[in-house]
Amino acid sequence: MKVLVTGGSGFVGRRVVEELVARGHQVVAPMRKPVFWPDVAVPAIGDLGPDTDWTAALSGCDAVVHSAARAHVLDDRSGDPLAVFRRINRDGTLRLAQQAREAGIRHFLFISTIKVNGETTAPDRPFRADDAPNPQDAYGQAKAEAEAALRGMAWPVLTVLRPPLVHGPGVKGNLAVLIKAIARGVPLPLGLVDNRRSMIGVDNLANAVSFLLERRAAGTFLVRDDDDLSTAQLVRFLAAAMQRPARLLPVPPVLLTLAARLLGRQATADRVLGSLVVDDAPLRALGWVPANSLQAGLTRMVREMR
Repeated sequence: MKVLVTGGSGFVGRRVVEELVARGHQVVAPMRKPVFWPDVAVPAIGDLGPDTDWTAALSGCDAVVHSAARAHVLDDRSGDPLAVFRRINRDGTLRLAQQAREAGIRHFLFISTIKVNGETTAPDRPFRADDAPNPQDAYGQAKAEAEAALRGMAWPVLTVLRPPLVHGPGVKGNLAVLIKAIARGVPLPLGLVDNRRSMIGVDNLANAVSFLLERRAAGTFLVRDDDDLSTAQLVRFLAAAMQRPARLLPVPPVLLTLAARLLGRQATADRVLGSLVVDDAPLRALGWVPANSLQAGLTRMVREMR
């Protein structure tokens, strides 16, 4: 199978390319500038957006994996974040999809985000793929709009994959901040946090992408590792992997929530203190299981990042 993978230089896209090549597929990975990548065609494509011309890169491809996107950032300082996210993550996606359909490609796999579902769950009520979308920020909103527009195109095979927090070597965002804090021995007021968080290792995510491509599985799927952890458990595990003490202070979560609200950091508190659990039963029913355990993935991440 010849597959075009966008975002091949990114955290997720690069691992998807490596997985597909290892499984014997021919991969085209367009980037802003051409680079040498053994066994991978890397045409120059410029910036992702509503005016990008994908025609040459799509020639002869059987499927598209769309991983490229403007990433969710912790402190977005753009004047109109929703407009920027829409231009790249919605309109850029539709431009690619329209040109892929014109090229006769029948399978489009869109790597979306669990943020389409929302930000938090009750521990015993996981997000499901058929839940009504409830995005809470501009990133999730633009991804939800892109999903809806793709469904309106009546693809022969459309696969939407919504990962939760993705971990692995090179991760950024809140998880990278947490790892640095633990490494420096910073006391963390998270000892009493009793939530549940689903995560997915980048290797497991790439494997799920190839699994769904090879089975031409249509539909929306949530994906996760084999275990969910509380934030306190995550800190303890990362600290052990780094051979550092887990300096957890027993601060009541209600006080942390109040402090975050006063500081205008409620969204960050929700991600750290709240639960976000996903139901991946439909994907498991197809026969997919994560190749690597959550613990193995976190250990590898810490060791390679250090």
